[in-house]
Amino acid sequence: MEEMMKIKKAFTHGGKFHSDDVFSAALLRILFPEIEIIRGFVIPEDFDGLVFDIGLGAFDHHQEEKEVRENGCPYAAFGLLWREFGTRLLNEEEALLFDESFIQPLDYSDNTGEPCDLARRISIFNPSWDEEGDADEFFFRAVDIAQAILERQLVYAKGREKANLMLEEAMEHMENHILILPRFIPWKKYLVDSEVYFAIFPSERGGYNAQPAIEDAEEEIFKVPFPQEWWGKPKEELQKISGIETLTFCHATGFLLAADTLEDAVKACEEAMKIEN
Repeated sequence: MEEMMKIKKAFTHGGKFHSDDVFSAALLRILFPEIEIIRGFVIPEDFDGLVFDIGLGAFDHHQEEKEVRENGCPYAAFGLLWREFGTRLLNEEEALLFDESFIQPLDYSDNTGEPCDLARRISIFNPSWDEEGDADEFFFRAVDIAQAILERQLVYAKGREKANLMLEEAMEHMENHILILPRFIPWKKYLVDSEVYFAIFPSERGGYNAQPAIEDAEEEIFKVPFPQEWWGKPKEELQKISGIETLTFCHATGFLLAADTLEDAVKACEEAMKIEN
């Protein structure tokens, strides 16, 4: 692994490119900003850098005995590189999630021809049959786009890492199934199997928002809903029905409630639990 820290050059195949070699190159440029990526059809005998998507080495997937993940998804070069280097960019858990959500669809498409929208969009950067220009120029134009996409995906993944740490800390202080957060943090899908029924956090508009937790990460089925008679009501009517002085809003689908004070946001969640029981 220490040797990998010194990578200055990488070699991949020339000619028509695909999302696999493009995203592999993008990943290497993120990992090693000074790297020189060279394309060609024959690996130079004296080449002393990393080789990917050609040459049947550690980061190629065209050999007969190609590697396959436990879930059956075959590795392509992008996945093989991510397996080696992904934990330099994300923690182990997030690196695995990133492989599942972002890399595996591209790997599967490259190995099987299965349609993949992102792979198709990268492929259109290849020169048309009647288009003049250097093939490498088209390739690196695609790599620029792929790198921008990959960097943004990593920003969101790193944000999940940070959010999870903040959620763990907030959970230590949770009372009566109500989680109070210092700011909005992505939380719903991460706390499906927890004892959280509601989360409260400061609103960008002032005051506080409250949201009910969900039973299933794929569906908006609330563990404990806000009373349906609150949903979509004007502020004055909402305050009258609920008896809670500073309630200002309850979404027509019940997924969000707003109050001017933290105390009233908590009170709304407690009232919902009383009605549900």
